[in-house]
Amino acid sequence: MDKWLREQSLKRKPPSPVAAVNTEATEIVTGDVGADSDGSDVDDEYQPQRKMRRYDVNYLSFGFSWCGEEKEPKPQCVICNEKLSNHSMKPSLLQRHFKTKHALLKDKPIEFFKRKEMELKRSRNTLKSFTAANSQALEASYLVSLRIAQTGKPHTIGESLILPAAKDIVSSILGPNAAKKLDVIPLSDSTVSRRIHDLASDVKRILIQRLKLSKYFAIQLDESTDITNFAQLMTYVRYEFDQSVEEEFLFCESLPDRTTGTEIFKKVDDFMTSNEINWKNCVGVCSDGAAAMTGKHSGVVTQIQQVAPEAKFTHCSIHREALATKAMPTSLKTVLDQSVKVVNLIKARALNSRIFSILCNEMGSDHKKLLLHTEVRWLSRGKVLSPLLELRSEVLIFLMDSKVEAADLFMNELWLMRLAYLADIFGKLNDLNSSLQGGNVTPFVVSDKINAMVKKLQFMVSDVEQFQVVAFQSLQTFLTDNELQVHPDLVEDIKEHCSQLILNFRFYFPEQLDDKIWIRNPFSEIELPLDFSVQERDQFIELSCDNGLKSEFNKDLLSDFWLKRRAEYGLISDRAPKFLIPFSTSYLCETGFSAMIGIKNKYRSRLELEPDLRLKLTKLKPDISKLCTSKQAQCSH
Repeated sequence: MDKWLREQSLKRKPPSPVAAVNTEATEIVTGDVGADSDGSDVDDEYQPQRKMRRYDVNYLSFGFSWCGEEKEPKPQCVICNEKLSNHSMKPSLLQRHFKTKHALLKDKPIEFFKRKEMELKRSRNTLKSFTAANSQALEASYLVSLRIAQTGKPHTIGESLILPAAKDIVSSILGPNAAKKLDVIPLSDSTVSRRIHDLASDVKRILIQRLKLSKYFAIQLDESTDITNFAQLMTYVRYEFDQSVEEEFLFCESLPDRTTGTEIFKKVDDFMTSNEINWKNCVGVCSDGAAAMTGKHSGVVTQIQQVAPEAKFTHCSIHREALATKAMPTSLKTVLDQSVKVVNLIKARALNSRIFSILCNEMGSDHKKLLLHTEVRWLSRGKVLSPLLELRSEVLIFLMDSKVEAADLFMNELWLMRLAYLADIFGKLNDLNSSLQGGNVTPFVVSDKINAMVKKLQFMVSDVEQFQVVAFQSLQTFLTDNELQVHPDLVEDIKEHCSQLILNFRFYFPEQLDDKIWIRNPFSEIELPLDFSVQERDQFIELSCDNGLKSEFNKDLLSDFWLKRRAEYGLISDRAPKFLIPFSTSYLCETGFSAMIGIKNKYRSRLELEPDLRLKLTKLKPDISKLCTSKQAQCSH
């Protein structure tokens, strides 16, 4: 009998869900139904049901309103704003709270509690709108800080200029009340600095993630000193991402004392190791020809190649072009040095410069000033000599009034002919130098530009041998205006100089890319390299015979075309990026140093350089929404 009672007690059904109304509160019973529609048991054991209590308007007489979701309302005291659980939604429990904590208010009329309820609701709405306004102000603070860093302006400009200007604009267009809303945007000096650090860290995080996913990458690096005489190491990276090649600022760090190859490599290696970037994926290193970079035993390149065996060194093409143009005949070098001295004589003193400008204005000259030449600025030679040649009459008058012996040079026809030739040839070399600058410069581009310049020089030599100087516009104009014939000594100087340039270009640019033609044009009739395996040869034949890829080849960049073929022609397309990804110039580092001079100047000599520099030079966009969610929104104060 006892056994039968125990079994029946376990099998009994739970009560069906109903909405039970009692004298205390209205209850909603929720939970799983214990039986199917046909009456059969679902569970052998009884599952307790959860009761959700609803709010009654009569509870306001006890000083309670409600908050939360309608499915699970929670009582909230309108006096002390304390929130209770849904289980406490009973008159007895609400009365206990009221009598315990607010006994002095038991005789208050219902209107008193209604007024308190309205105040509570208004405070909720105010808090919600205040929180939303703070979130918007936080996002605006990040956006303004990003623009400050991108333009390289001081951090104080946000509070001293941008915010007042924005308030003036909004006040004029939308009214004073709208302008007051901008007061909550935090843009103080320290706040903008923190925002810039957060944005730079986020950009760095994105770049590191991309580098870890990239199969190959290449770097270029160079060092220079800032306004405080600290040596700054600038590094850029070129990597593959989303079937294309991207160029991005990697880092800029100061060197503590010496700028030796060991110190430079230590900085680069520490960055790679701390960010878990695999050195073995590095396929190229580009820099200038300084001993610290290219030393045979302890140079940076040598140490990088020890940890990255596939990394090939590329001597910057712009530096090589500058070295190739240094040598010239003695007679032309003398004219160049004398010209620079004359220019420096006029530009060195402010009084001389002002007097020369007045002289040019009185004579109706097109140019009013000369340009100063420095050895560091490679492109300044042609730009200095051309104005000097055009203003030769004004310079002659100025030198004669100043009683300077160099005035005799500007009355010497042969000297002026040589000056005109130097202005022309250095102008052409400047154009060559400029064409090697910019992003996505490949070895094919460098080879084409150098070969074109060599052929031009060869034709110049042939023309000059026949006393034809049509290739030199300034010289031709000078001879025509003065009804002169080209001097035989000048002919010999031009032949010697152009021949020397041809030899120097061939010496500094010895690369032969005949075995890489298949990368540049895989659809032409070419001989395949001997080191191709049978599988690579078969894949290349299939690719070169695919007529559907010819149209895509002309639309995409060369590197992008080969990266997009990796999935289909993996063996052959993996060779091309190793050749195309490495940098050919250190142009990006030079632009980085130019930006560094503008950011870290004598007024901001103690600035932490890298965060501002990263945001100014990067192409990546920080995730501002993610940064805002990780920060607590606070108004300006």
